[in-house]
Amino acid sequence: MYICPMYSSELLKGTLKTIVLNLLKEQGKMYGYEITQRVKMLSSDKIQITEGALYPLLHALEKQGDVTTHEEFIGKRVRKYYSLTEKGTVSANEKVNELSDFMLTLRFLLNLDSTSANG
Repeated sequence: MYICPMYSSELLKGTLKTIVLNLLKEQGKMYGYEITQRVKMLSSDKIQITEGALYPLLHALEKQGDVTTHEEFIGKRVRKYYSLTEKGTVSANEKVNELSDFMLTLRFLLNLDSTSANG
């Protein structure tokens, strides 16, 4: 699912949907490879999403109405772009808020002081 030298896949499970929805919200439209490269860059290579994890998620998001697709011809190639629907924008906001609240709860449960560099 993920190639991740810094974090266990256990920590990353369940966050892929939030990451993808938020990227599409910020960028407007993206194609699959672009999504994987953006995540890799933004995480300083700490999180690398495989195609085997990304495309099933994108197809599921499309099926549930959060994402729409359109194709563009780039030379002789066809590139499939993904963008959020109105429902997808609502889902993105909900997922980001949920994850943010969850991270705050974890900080509290693990007694992590936000002013401490090493916890």
